[in-house]
Amino acid sequence: MLRLTAAAGSTETTDETERHDRTPVGWLARALRVPGRERRVLVQSAKATLAATAAWLLATLVLHLPQPFLAPYAAVFLVEATVYRSLRGWIQQVGSVGSGVLLAAVAGHFIPWQAVALAAVVFLGLLAGSWRRFGDSGVWVGVTGMLVISYGTAREPVLLGDRLLETALGAAIGVAVNTLIFPPLYGERLAAAAGRLGKAQAALLETLSDLIRRDEPPEDLDGLQSAAQDTRSQVLAAEEAVGLTREGRMLNLRRGRPAAGTHHERPLRTLIGLWPALSQLLAAVRTTAGSRPDHPFEYPWPDAREALADLMHHLAGAVQAVAVAGRPVELDECRALLEKLEKRLVTAEEDGVPARLGLGTMTLPARLLVEQLEKR
Repeated sequence: MLRLTAAAGSTETTDETERHDRTPVGWLARALRVPGRERRVLVQSAKATLAATAAWLLATLVLHLPQPFLAPYAAVFLVEATVYRSLRGWIQQVGSVGSGVLLAAVAGHFIPWQAVALAAVVFLGLLAGSWRRFGDSGVWVGVTGMLVISYGTAREPVLLGDRLLETALGAAIGVAVNTLIFPPLYGERLAAAAGRLGKAQAALLETLSDLIRRDEPPEDLDGLQSAAQDTRSQVLAAEEAVGLTREGRMLNLRRGRPAAGTHHERPLRTLIGLWPALSQLLAAVRTTAGSRPDHPFEYPWPDAREALADLMHHLAGAVQAVAVAGRPVELDECRALLEKLEKRLVTAEEDGVPARLGLGTMTLPARLLVEQLEKR
């Protein structure tokens, strides 16, 4: 037993050391050993390098294009975060560069002074590039036109055609590399986001449980609000992770692999769906606890508060179970406590209106939490 404990402690220490090792060697070790952000950055960098080199070699050795600087540029920038963005970026990139070349050709033909043509192309190109259909590539309408005017090729149709060919070639190679060679997936983000969000929501429920159970003034309601804001930030991060992961599966040849994260998406969406009811519960508890600092929780009565506190404690355990894909979620105790509280609302007329009102404001969001967990 001692040897096993020592071995486990040694492993945890090693993992913790590697996790906090910020040196290039440590970063590379994590990239090679563990799937995640480091490995994805390494793979995408290698793919961008391959795409740029292939575009340059094809443009110079096969097509013999002079000064093919646009080919590797387009290839690098189209090794995007997702396959969908690469395909969309290919259309936007070719459209923006083509528009810049066309604008430079028109300006070079009608404006004999290079400086004036340059100013006109940059101004009109940046205006045209603000069209939302160009997306992030819109700035290259003006930049490409400026480069063409600067190099003095605006009046040479052959060189203008070369610029368009270089861009289309480089963009196509970038898209092909990103689509066919380890297209990026982001399933591990869902698992990590679910773990963080489940832990934050469970901790918030446990805090509310302790606060309701104590019959004394709350010490730090501002701290509770800060914890709620942190949880809200985790919800927004989880929504972003779900969006990126779903986009990563679009048109992706590896979308059927476990790394696609499909089995983690539903638990995470369940946790995201808990937030509106949890925020209502938080507001109800803060209002009731802070109504009279000298005598908090004047209503509901202590025995009803005890049942509420137990319900939140069991809800915290259920939330943590939801965060782990495939883990069973026990809700029987939650249902029993909720039924007890709702029965108290209907039958305990001796509690008085204020006590029943306070109990109802906290029971309703608790009911919504249970229903959301049942629909997971």
